[in-house]
Amino acid sequence: MEKRTDWYEHPEYYEAIFGTDTVREVDFLQALSKRHGSGGKQWLEPACGAGRLVAEASKRGLQVEGYDISEAMLAHARRRLTPAQRRRVRLSQSRMEAFFEPSLEGRVDLAHCLVSTFRYLDSEAAAREHLIGTRRLLKPDGIYVLGFHLTDYARTTPEHERWVGHVGKDKVVCNTHEGLPERRARRSPMRNRLRVTGPGKDWLIETTWFFRTYSGPQASKLFRDAGLRVAATYDFDYDLESPVLRGSRRLDRVFVLQPA
Repeated sequence: MEKRTDWYEHPEYYEAIFGTDTVREVDFLQALSKRHGSGGKQWLEPACGAGRLVAEASKRGLQVEGYDISEAMLAHARRRLTPAQRRRVRLSQSRMEAFFEPSLEGRVDLAHCLVSTFRYLDSEAAAREHLIGTRRLLKPDGIYVLGFHLTDYARTTPEHERWVGHVGKDKVVCNTHEGLPERRARRSPMRNRLRVTGPGKDWLIETTWFFRTYSGPQASKLFRDAGLRVAATYDFDYDLESPVLRGSRRLDRVFVLQPA
């Protein structure tokens, strides 16, 4: 078995796990834009990764700006675009807390960042800068669709999730482990293991990091401090007709944020 690190250097295997809901996610985003936002065609994707949502949105005729910190992911995203799609897409390398494109100021109809990527921002200051920068790019009736898992600080056991996918003849098994949250430090230890097996291949790609933690009140305060209000809340089922109700114990949240 060959050991490797950093799953973001292997976008094709990363997408074998997390790229299965692309069409449903873009359907959901378009429906949210029509219901809660402007319904317009200028989209922005912070942390766009390997570009699966960029490609799907541009295929539907939308104008898409995307950025990511990983050049390997961006290279994969560029390769997947057709010539027609490239005319509707602009991709760049940037950190989430640093991105600001002056030509987009006040012009974005919908920004989106799903699957907890927001929790990589490891301080309140970085998270606030990201939200403020994104808010400045939105139209007055634009929305930022932000999805991540809230934290149960009373949790006493680690959390584990397992997925299986395939890339050609290669099998990909993904195991993600989240340790106990550290309340004072506002972080949870994370470990991801991708086991890739196939003809002549047996890889273990292990990545470790810390995710920032948020209770519901902590998230709400951050949004207010960044000049955003919550227009609606959903979960990772992406069902427009089933918003999260007050008092729900589900921790996966998709916040529809608007400029306050």
